[in-house]
Formats: sequence, C-alpha cells, structure tokens
Amino acid sequence: MSHKFYVTTPIYYVNDAPHIGHAYTTILADVLSRFHRALGDDVFFLTGLDEHGQKVQQAAEKRGLSPKQHCDELAPRFLDLWKKLGISNDDFVRTTEARHIRVVQDILQKVYDNGDIYQHEYEGLYSVAEERFITEKEAESGQFREIKRLKEKNWFFRMGKYQERLIRHIEDHPGFIRPESRRNEMLGFLRQPLGDLCISRPKSRLAWGIEIPFDRDYVTYVWFDALINYISAPGYLADDAKFRRWWPATAHLIGKDILTTHSVYWTTMLFSLGLPLPECIFAHGWWLMGDSKMSKSLGNVVKPLDLIEQHGVDAVRYYLMAEMILGADASFTPENFIKRYNSDLANDFGNLLNRVSGLIAKNHGGVIPPAGEATAAEEEIAAAGRTLGAKVEALVRDFKVDQALNEIMNLIRAVNKYMEAQAPWKLAKTDLAAAGRVLYTATEALRLSAVLLSAVMPEKTAVVLDILGAKGSGLQWGELKAGTALPTFPPLFPRIEVEKQ
Repeated sequence: MSHKFYVTTPIYYVNDAPHIGHAYTTILADVLSRFHRALGDDVFFLTGLDEHGQKVQQAAEKRGLSPKQHCDELAPRFLDLWKKLGISNDDFVRTTEARHIRVVQDILQKVYDNGDIYQHEYEGLYSVAEERFITEKEAESGQFREIKRLKEKNWFFRMGKYQERLIRHIEDHPGFIRPESRRNEMLGFLRQPLGDLCISRPKSRLAWGIEIPFDRDYVTYVWFDALINYISAPGYLADDAKFRRWWPATAHLIGKDILTTHSVYWTTMLFSLGLPLPECIFAHGWWLMGDSKMSKSLGNVVKPLDLIEQHGVDAVRYYLMAEMILGADASFTPENFIKRYNSDLANDFGNLLNRVSGLIAKNHGGVIPPAGEATAAEEEIAAAGRTLGAKVEALVRDFKVDQALNEIMNLIRAVNKYMEAQAPWKLAKTDLAAAGRVLYTATEALRLSAVLLSAVMPEKTAVVLDILGAKGSGLQWGELKAGTALPTFPPLFPRIEVEKQ
C-alpha cells in the first residue's frame, strides 16, 4: 500500500559555504525520498535557503550590494552542489520569494488576530551572531558570540500559552521527536517555565526582513519567518488542495543544534494556527573531524565538492549514509572514508561484479548462464534475497538507513563467501552447468542489491543494472534474464591505494 511521504531539510543559511553537514542532511532526505518513490509512495521533498536577518544585511553592506543581490549571488552555490550530489528535491524555497513572504505576513496577521501576539518593552542580552535574545545562563555557557545588552520595544508571540499542550503531545506521541534522547531533552526543557518569543526586530536596527503587517516599523524575527517555509512551499493559504495533500509533513530532518526551534517554536506556532503538527522531527548528530566538531574557526570543515572530485559522488553518498547512525554523532577522517570505500565498495560490491562478469566472459561466452536446478547452497542465497526487500523497506520507513545498507551489504558478503565455497572457476572444468548455476545465483544477488542500493548510489547502480541488462527490474528473485550478453566495462570502484594519498 502506498503512503504519503513529505520530507524536509532545514533551510540553510545563505551566507554559509555548503559543507559536509549540509550535504549529509540533504543526501539523507534524498535517499529517503528515492527509497519511498521506489516503494510506490507519493513523495514531496523540500529544501531551500534562509535569506533574511542581520548577518545577511551586514555581509551585503560589506560587499556594497543590496541584501537581495547578495542572496542572489550566493544561492547558486547550494543549487550547484545539490545538482552535483544528485539531489532529487521537488521544490527549493527561498525566503525572499514573494510566495513565501505573502504567507509569512498572512500568518503574522492571523496569529495577531488570534490574540497570540502582543507588544512589550524588553531588556536583555542579545547575541548578534545568533540573532536572538539569550538568557544569562546561555551567555555564561560560552556558546554565543557578539553579546550585547539591548532594551527595546518588540512584538512577542505567546509561546508559553501552549507549553502544557506541547508536553502532552510529546508524551502521547513517542515517535514525534526522535531519537528518544532528544525527546527526553525537550521534555526536560519544557519542565521549566517556557516564556514567550520575541518575534520582531525594529527596522531602525534591522531593515532586512519581512515587514510585520500590523506594524510597519518592524520586520519579523528570522526564525519565525524561516520555519514557515515548511507550509508556505506546499501551498498554505495559496493552494488548499495541494496543502491538504501534503501537510502534515512526514519528517523534518534537522541537526540537533536546531532542535528547540523546531520542537518548541515551530510547534507552538502551528498550535496557534490550528494546524496539525508534523509526524516526526528527527534530529541527527554532528559530523566530527576526528574528535572535534567541524567549524569554520577551527578550519576543519570538510567540503563535499573536494570529496566528490577525488572519489565520485556515489562513494560520498554511500559513506555518509553508512557511517552515521541516525541520532548519534559520527567522525569523519580520510582514513575512515578510505577504509569504508575499499571494504564495502571496492572489495565487496565492485569486486563481485568483476568476478562474475569475468568468469561469465571466460567460461560462458560472455552470456549470463541459466539458473539451473538449485541446490541447498543456492536456496540459501535465494531465500536471503527474497526477504531482503521487506527488511530494507521496514528499516528505511523507520529511518534506519545505516542498518538497511548493512543488510544489503550482508547479502553481498554472503555471496562472496558462497563464491569462494563453490569455486565456479574450478567447477567449470568438470561441470559447466553447475558453474553456470553458481554464477547465475551470484549475479542475481548482485542485481537485487543494485536495485536496493539505487537510492543511495543512483549513478553506479544504473551502470551495474545496464551491464546486467536489468534496467527497470524489481525486487522479485529470479528477474535476471539468462542469455543476456555482458559488455566490457571499467572498474566500478577502483581501489584507493593508501600509500598514494
């Protein structure tokens, strides 16, 4: 049975240079989208850019450009990278687009009319870098930069009004915030008084933002603006049929550092609007460089384009999906990357293709031999192949992509062991039909694995399926066609020689 699957990434900050953190979340959303499309689900995949706020205004001023010109020049960096990474998003929203601005202003008016926005003079510590007021405790944590004391009149959203309702929702829906450690973190946060959210900035201090419709002296706080992309893009207040088709979102994929804004700010905004909450907010971990968090100040940020140019886009996609357990931090090192690449892709997957095609060329005229009469050894591989699709589907629907990949690679490893045990290169000397039976079984397992890996490695698996004459084939065991002539081809994943790095 098909399902609706609406997945989002955070909208990335336009001033940032795209790095491995951006790439990871976007590839994850893409992999999930491709899996769900293959399962027959109705998919909508949204990503985009956050283009308002003080830092954008300041960066534009330094360059002698208007903020909009600055954003227009920077936005293609993300679009170009997504193209190189093979990202299959259905929409790309920019918060400077008229369709988004209109919805934000309509929502502001609606929440104001609901009585959930009021004006108040406030004095407190303000982090210019984070573009928000912070508490004394947050200031002492050392995690916030460019702190100054501000006293000004602003507009506030009655976020605290919905605190108990949000707690109940989280408690009643165990899968709403994932992983469980983040759910517990938010419940702990909500045990303290929540307070209200300052959602405006005076134009005298910040002009670059969406104007508040009921007070033209102010623009909207950048987070109140940015979060609304999740409903502005699928048509809220603009295309009712489209919006009802997609909302609520199936999953908001985010980094753990923006958990509060999504789990508290966004949910209480939706309560005020009378809209259902997303089904799941999934906060993944950070990519570390060795043992430390990647950061521009430390100069240890991994650039996805560098990895792609060196090792190919599919190898990068596979590594990122296989290496991180969703919810936990993962460590990137060149050594880890090479080890995973050589083990999984060069030695296991790529080498299996080389072995079966080489033996078919040598002993069977380059034509896939018939399946023959299966023995217990073939039945064992076939049984694993018949259940693999359902296993992978269950894991993907549960956001366990790394485990799904491990199940696929386990079949590949089992087939490599099966090849060693059956030794079709020896069998061919005494029983060509038996050797053919082994090679058909191994090649069919390779085909099935390629189909299942296509969401992660769309380019390389397309090459494999083309070589096997199995383009468009599915997950039924035995779809490989005997009699198909195999062409010659270059190595799928050339082994990386460590001494050359």
